[in-house]
Amino acid sequence: MPQHSVRQIAEEIVAREGGYVNDPDDPGGATKYGVTIHTMRRLGLDLDGDGAVSAEDVKRLSRDQAVEIFVQHYFVRPGIAQLPDCIQASVFDMYVNAGGNAVKILQRLLRDMEYEITVDGAIGPQTAGAAAHAAQVDAAAFADAYGIARRNYYFRIADRRPASRKYARTRAGGKGGWIKRAEEFISPRYHMSAREFQDRVAAWG
Repeated sequence: MPQHSVRQIAEEIVAREGGYVNDPDDPGGATKYGVTIHTMRRLGLDLDGDGAVSAEDVKRLSRDQAVEIFVQHYFVRPGIAQLPDCIQASVFDMYVNAGGNAVKILQRLLRDMEYEITVDGAIGPQTAGAAAHAAQVDAAAFADAYGIARRNYYFRIADRRPASRKYARTRAGGKGGWIKRAEEFISPRYHMSAREFQDRVAAWG
């Protein structure tokens, strides 16, 4: 994928993530533009120079800094460029949201498709080769399958963790941010209808 496209996707992620939040129900903690305090500590981003990375540093993060972090640490470093074009944007977006689990979702999907690969959260020759083959067979179907696997991953988190359900279902009972985010990368014909969504989350009460 051309560098300008990667940067454009990163800018879209920043726009989608929004500004500063510090939600006690979010394990990510203080977050701005999708960059968590944990990421900033790992990268040593002490923006106010007080010798510690705190919520104040998260608040100071600029959009351009967030874009650069995503490009370098969530696209280049994990090796997403080794994947076929049809899934790069979706894996990139998911990596920002879920780290190495984005790759594990892909690897489990490829194993379900009977490719012999290890589920380790790292993109190596095995994963890249299997993904390239799957994309050659049917790129659009492969991209949809990954998007659906992402959506299922979000549902499973919400099944297990009631505090996370507000990210999957709105207060009004419709699709929450997680589900809409996954469906941005799924063909419209595979989007859940309102009825299908209600049936899926009915057990949450």
